[in-house]
Amino acid sequence: MKENKGIIFTGAVVGIIAVLLVKLGNPGNMGFCIACFIRDIAGALGLHRAEVVQYVRPEIIGLVIGAFLMAIAGKEFSVRGGSAPFSRFILGFIVMVGALMFLGCPLRMILRLAGGDLNAIVGLSGFTAGIFLGIVFLNKGFSLKRTYSLPTFEGLLFPGVIAALFVILLAVPSLLIFSEKGPGAAHAPIIAALAAGLIVGALAQKTRLCTVGGIRDLILFKDWHLISGFIAILAAALIGSIILGQFKLGFAAQPIAHTDGLWNFLGMALAGFGSVLLGGCPLRQLILASEGNIDSVITIMGLTFGAAFAHNFKLASSANGPTPNGQIAVVLGFIVVFAIAYFNIEKSADLKMKEDVQIEA
Repeated sequence: MKENKGIIFTGAVVGIIAVLLVKLGNPGNMGFCIACFIRDIAGALGLHRAEVVQYVRPEIIGLVIGAFLMAIAGKEFSVRGGSAPFSRFILGFIVMVGALMFLGCPLRMILRLAGGDLNAIVGLSGFTAGIFLGIVFLNKGFSLKRTYSLPTFEGLLFPGVIAALFVILLAVPSLLIFSEKGPGAAHAPIIAALAAGLIVGALAQKTRLCTVGGIRDLILFKDWHLISGFIAILAAALIGSIILGQFKLGFAAQPIAHTDGLWNFLGMALAGFGSVLLGGCPLRQLILASEGNIDSVITIMGLTFGAAFAHNFKLASSANGPTPNGQIAVVLGFIVVFAIAYFNIEKSADLKMKEDVQIEA
């Protein structure tokens, strides 16, 4: 599965599943969006007050459980952490601010492009530019320092909490908040969404699928392995969108998107920059957390808090475009990410990152 055919198969499956989830009720071009779905879960838990984006997305639950079970089966569950936890929290927060400026994570960016949304090309350009910025600091020796082995129980807590959330969704949904209109009210049936998440989580864990890692490794090492999964998602989702009548080419009137090119570019540039420093995109962070990586759990907490903050303080964009608060937040986000990158340069070593491994150059 670590050969190209495995990750191409995984990408194709993710693309097909995403298109089918839209057909089953998920918002347009949002069969799978890690940032949006974490945002929706934050709303369902009452962490933000945006009434149109509140729902516990079973796709996230399935993705975590699927990755966890695959890691256990493959003897890849390894509990570790302690690498600059608060910096990772802040970076997760900022990545979410960038994603909600664009209105989607890197995975949704691919799906938006596959659905004909040309704003995603602008987002992809920014995403690549942000990854390039991150690579500049990787080449200078950026590192968030080493991790340490932790007790097994520590690693079981994250999938345990996610499983408990699913029990609450089924048994006592009255404890949660659900949107009655807007994107939060558009969702596939629970069982279908859970099954989709289980499949994607298991395959992504096995193949190390990562949208950030694909572009990073191509630039750094001319390695096409991870980006082949990226391309497969795009191709499969494009074909599926055309077949199911979901394809609409253009910039205007795209589902849950805006046409402000500058801020689409900058939002995804910020998300790409921060994700490189974190060692993976939001999807990859969820997978790593499911494998016992507590640093990634901290990152996900940052993503969740960032989503809640963005909606409580009007940082998130809407179909009408970015907000002034969001524009200020993105600029400040760049300043903070540059500071984290600069002050974590190892002066004695020149380090590069390939997949999840630091490689001394």
